[in-house]
Amino acid sequence: MSKEQKAQAPKEQVVHLYEGGKRIHPKLAKGRFANWRIFAIVATQFVFYVLPWFNWSGRQAVLFDIPERHFYIFGLSLGMGDLIYLAGLLIICAFGLFWWTTIAGRLWCGYACPQTVYTEIMLWIDHFIEGDRNKRLKLDKSPWNFTKIRIKATKYLLIFAVCAWTGITFAGWFTPIREFVPAIFSFTAGGGALFAAAFYGFMTFLFAHIMREQVCKYMCPYARFQSAMFDHDTLVISYDVERGEPRGARKKNVSKEESKLGDCINCTMCVQVCPVGIDIRDGLQYECIGCAACIDACDEIMDKMNYPRGLIRYTTESALKHEYSERDIKKRLLRPRVLGYGAVLFAAVAALLFGIFTRETLHVDIIKDRGVMVRENTQGWLENAYNLRIINASEDEQVLTAKVSGFEDITLTGIPAEGIKVAGNDTVTVPVQVATIPEYADKGSHPIEFTFHYRKADEAADAARTITEKASFIGE
Repeated sequence: MSKEQKAQAPKEQVVHLYEGGKRIHPKLAKGRFANWRIFAIVATQFVFYVLPWFNWSGRQAVLFDIPERHFYIFGLSLGMGDLIYLAGLLIICAFGLFWWTTIAGRLWCGYACPQTVYTEIMLWIDHFIEGDRNKRLKLDKSPWNFTKIRIKATKYLLIFAVCAWTGITFAGWFTPIREFVPAIFSFTAGGGALFAAAFYGFMTFLFAHIMREQVCKYMCPYARFQSAMFDHDTLVISYDVERGEPRGARKKNVSKEESKLGDCINCTMCVQVCPVGIDIRDGLQYECIGCAACIDACDEIMDKMNYPRGLIRYTTESALKHEYSERDIKKRLLRPRVLGYGAVLFAAVAALLFGIFTRETLHVDIIKDRGVMVRENTQGWLENAYNLRIINASEDEQVLTAKVSGFEDITLTGIPAEGIKVAGNDTVTVPVQVATIPEYADKGSHPIEFTFHYRKADEAADAARTITEKASFIGE
């Protein structure tokens, strides 16, 4: 091979299929979007950390009691028979995410996603203990000495406290937190609750501090399929190439006409504040979580340069291409895809609320006694035996009475005259007998119907609610 051919031949390259993660030290962003992000974090964490401590009618206001298979949400009490509402809630969350993503991209990721929220809290701790970005970079490069050990130990002690309390609070959503916290320090807490607290606290430390942006880049599936919900009219964080290029440094008192440069001064502040370490000037990337830190940083620089804000901004691809003006972006929100997702979301919310507020708080299952198909009682009537399994899904004691129909002469025995009393969140099984004249019930199965009237123990009889259940009577 000649020298010219060797020069033109492609050089061997080593391609790494995986690159080790590098610690990103973002600069603390300040501005209107940073304030909104702080508000969102405080609001969501108030719900998470404080809500379990509220009481409601003598019990924890919100408690998902898995061992007892009962969920309490303020005045709402749900049992295992109400799991259909969980499916409805998951449908609402899915379509809510689809609907919001179509409108404004990954705002959920940037402001309310637990991964983002706890990563931001860890970054606040980094900034509070170690200082701003430059100080943290300098500290990481410095040799280990007493000062570095003291700073790192203080930081990890504070991180451990936050993660531990986060784990304890998580467990407190599933076990009474006012009993669980003292039990931890008295070494009497249950093993299951302790495991849940330790596991969640460790995962908070692993995901929010150790892995941070790696979770969003490599583990979160939402980042991968979000593009399927985007269109040219979705609000996303964008760099205005037409206005910003060619980029380059210049003196503050030099006009753009003299420098023949765009508005971007290539300060890289948008990169320094990015929690996932991307350069938004390279275009929209799947790693972008939509936190708008780059917008705050760029607006601050534009103010210093006396340039108009918005070099990096929330906008749409169509607006950047001048298919319509920035003022018309709001009009494009009411497009078919948004309206379709919104209609399904509204229908799902309405159906869930209707189902919850019209649900029966008492359920009765009629179970035929297979050991006694049919028998003759002391009166010479044909008799079938049943078991009534009564499930009280409310917190109040319920009183139930019943009657049966299906034949001209039919009787129901086994229920006290004052009715069956069922304690709150309790299930009882009551054996009853149904009898009729033999002439009415020839050989085979005959349909009958139970009618139940139930009310709270402290309510008047005329306040009773009615439910009906069908059954079958076996004749000779």
